[in-house]
Amino acid sequence: MTEHGRPHPARPKRRGPSDPGDGPADRPSGLLMGRPFGVPVYVSPSWLVIAALITLLYRPLVEGELALGPWSYLVAFVFAVLLYGSVLVHELAHSVVARLYGLPVHWISLYMLGGVSQIGESRTPSREFWIAFSGPLLSLGLAGLGYVAYGYTTPATVAHVLLWQLWVANAIVGVFNLLPGLPLDGGRLVRAVVWGVTRRPMAGTVVASWAGRLLAVLVVALPFLNAALVGTPPELFAVLWAVLLGAFIWLNAGSALRTARIRERIPALRARRFARTVVSVVADTPAAEARRRMAEADAGAILVADPAGAPTSIVSEAAVQAVPESRLPWVTVSSLARSITSDNVISADLEGESLLEVLRQHPAPEYLLAETDGSVCGVLYLSDVNAAFP
Repeated sequence: MTEHGRPHPARPKRRGPSDPGDGPADRPSGLLMGRPFGVPVYVSPSWLVIAALITLLYRPLVEGELALGPWSYLVAFVFAVLLYGSVLVHELAHSVVARLYGLPVHWISLYMLGGVSQIGESRTPSREFWIAFSGPLLSLGLAGLGYVAYGYTTPATVAHVLLWQLWVANAIVGVFNLLPGLPLDGGRLVRAVVWGVTRRPMAGTVVASWAGRLLAVLVVALPFLNAALVGTPPELFAVLWAVLLGAFIWLNAGSALRTARIRERIPALRARRFARTVVSVVADTPAAEARRRMAEADAGAILVADPAGAPTSIVSEAAVQAVPESRLPWVTVSSLARSITSDNVISADLEGESLLEVLRQHPAPEYLLAETDGSVCGVLYLSDVNAAFP
């Protein structure tokens, strides 16, 4: 199974913009295997589990046709490698086409259930369509070439079996990924078509996500439907695999929908909207007195200023809350504040993706918002931005 992932705007405690966990610079877990076309390719340790499982399941078929004894395990293992090699080629197709459109491609990861490419967000439905379609198209093309070559090999030979493996692996990858539901490529195609017709990317995501959830239900039901048709109990392995696959599709379809809803809110973000009015105090002011002044001025943040009135640090809400109420008269604000540096001073005019990018590049709990003339607009607390992404 493959999917091409999109960098989420962010995901800290409340799916806000501060967490770098989904950012493009993050590398997935696993071993770096190489950089084809300049794209880092990682292989998760979970791949070894599925490779061993494929080897054990496929080995009796190899032995029945070739009678290689213990060597049949090697040929069966080659099938697992070819299958995931097909997934890699599939993902590289997405990545190359995305690069042709000028989109960033951060990495490819191969794991137990397939692969994922971390690609920048498409700006048009046509680009979304062709990036999504390129993977299955190449996979089916390779399957066709492998099938033709397979017809020219001598039966009951290793080459005959390996070429059969090659075209079957690519056919599986290509056909499965055309199923019309997120997170599969077919779901991206549905999203692109609906987006193109309605001119609303969110509409495309909603339709493709619910199609993915319906697909997940059908995948789970498939072994039971098949068993009912042939009149036998469903196989345990088929049921377990269907549940695993269905759960993966369902969860990722829901994740795509949540991410799209988050992205829909991003253009409306304004740094100025999050500005809390401030009250300035000197460094040796007791925290209790500073809080009294803040309440009196109906302010939302406390700045520590030097004797000339220039702000030097921002009092941390979390630090103040951690001090027992009885201790606040004896604790100075300077001990509860973070210094103001160039990294946590940002323009009050920032908005949308530009605002989120600055917050990602310079993570901090609070920021001083500055006007173009250098005056203070207010303080932005990251918790307020995160609250905009429930």
